[in-house]
Parts: sequence; C-alpha cells; structure tokens
Amino acid sequence: MDEIISKLKTPEECLWFAEICTDLARVARRRAIELRAINIGNKSEVETALWEVIFAYEEVLSKKNGKRTLASRTRQMIKRHGIIGAAERAVNRKIEAMGYKVLVEMGLQDLTFEAIIVRFPKAFSQQIVKLAKLRLDELGKTKL
Repeated sequence: MDEIISKLKTPEECLWFAEICTDLARVARRRAIELRAINIGNKSEVETALWEVIFAYEEVLSKKNGKRTLASRTRQMIKRHGIIGAAERAVNRKIEAMGYKVLVEMGLQDLTFEAIIVRFPKAFSQQIVKLAKLRLDELGKTKL
C-alpha cells in the first residue's frame, strides 16, 4: 500500500483524499491538453482552442482504447480543410453524443467544437454558429 494511503485513519479521510486526487487529476489532464495546444504554434486564440478540442477528444479515445490514440480522421480533415474548416465540417454533420458524455465525465465539456464556435462566433459562419448553439441545446449544455 502506498505510504500516503496507509497514513489515512478514517473512511472519511480516505474519501476526502480520493476527492482531492480526482480533482487534481482533472486539473492536470486539462493542463496537459492546454500545453499540447499551445505547443502546436497556432496563429490565433481560436485555433489554439480548437486544438484543445482535438487533444481532449484524443484523451477520450485513449481512455476508451486503453492506449494512446490519435484522432486520425479528424487530423486528416484538418490537413485538407484547416482547423477552422474541419471544425465547421464536424459540426455540420450528425452528432454522436457519446463523446460529449465522456468529455463531461472528464470535466472537459467546454472542449467541443460547438463550445468553441459559440465562444468565438466571429471566426465562423453565422449558419455554423447557429447550428453549434442548437447542438449544445440538444445536448443539454446551453451555458459555457
């Protein structure tokens, strides 16, 4: 047993410790995503935010697959259409709520293409912004 864990004397202490570690893990996961996006060397704040979406999604895939997994199809779309074009195309197709649910569980619900589009509406077409808002409403996430 880990030395720190063995020093816990009550069930309440154990639960408190587990809560803190869960919160710290969530914050550390978020920071890792931010650093990856910053290190890409984007030209704008919106591009950095969109790369955070990619890295958050890859965290979801990695957790699901039990090994580091890249969003290969999304990255191919980025190469073809750029990060903003890829985000618009992703929002303009049928939605799979499973990824969103996992992001919520990981505390990363604000890291969806829809959330970024709503946060930076001037970088996208009005039609895509409207669709992103609609999607967020459908997912039960109206305020970000």
